[in-house]
Amino acid sequence: MSAPSSSLSSFVSSSIGKKILVALTGAVLVLFVLGHMIGNLLVFVGKDAINEYGHMLQTSLHGGGVWIARLGIFGSIIVHVILTIQLTKANRAARADRYGFEATQVASKSSRTMIMSGLTILAFFVYHILHYTVRVWHGFGTAKYEIEIDGHKAHNVYQMVIDGFSWAPASIVYLIAMGLLCSHLSHGVSSLFQTLGLNTEKTAPLFKKLGWAYALIIFAGNAAIVLSIWLFGYGR
Repeated sequence: MSAPSSSLSSFVSSSIGKKILVALTGAVLVLFVLGHMIGNLLVFVGKDAINEYGHMLQTSLHGGGVWIARLGIFGSIIVHVILTIQLTKANRAARADRYGFEATQVASKSSRTMIMSGLTILAFFVYHILHYTVRVWHGFGTAKYEIEIDGHKAHNVYQMVIDGFSWAPASIVYLIAMGLLCSHLSHGVSSLFQTLGLNTEKTAPLFKKLGWAYALIIFAGNAAIVLSIWLFGYGR
């Protein structure tokens, strides 16, 4: 094994290296979640706005850009979840050696919440891709959901969103997933600053509030889309 490869392997295997990678992949996902929500909120601007936005994403880099982004996000989620599980197991074992069984029982409850929410978010990401990208339900892959933009065939993203969230099971799944995501984010965002060495006794309360504020913004924005369509009939 070459020296750079050996150094990289040692870095990834170390506790510090894993924490840094969890923080970096977490930062990627935090930015993605915000950008994704902002793009989806274009549904309230109108059909043309969100359809042109969707077409731009689908055609960037001759159609490869959106798949590069999807693979990057999926890879970030995988790395984030795996390393978080490894760190949690290591921390649990260290507490067991230091404090005994009862202390690990208390600590592991919080840890299990983060792991389970992370795994659920991963499953939701796969479901979301199947729902709106692979379009395996509702006939989203048929000509009914095709439109023309600048002389090119495009997906009717607006109608897919309206029809998708008009179906109660999908809306319920999305709201539950958003709740779990935001629970994860509220802790994850503040932890991100701690891992990057930016957290102090003075800044810790601020970063904790920032984590909760960010999570609430994400939940409110995404829930507004789902509830406006499902319960209030927006776009129908």
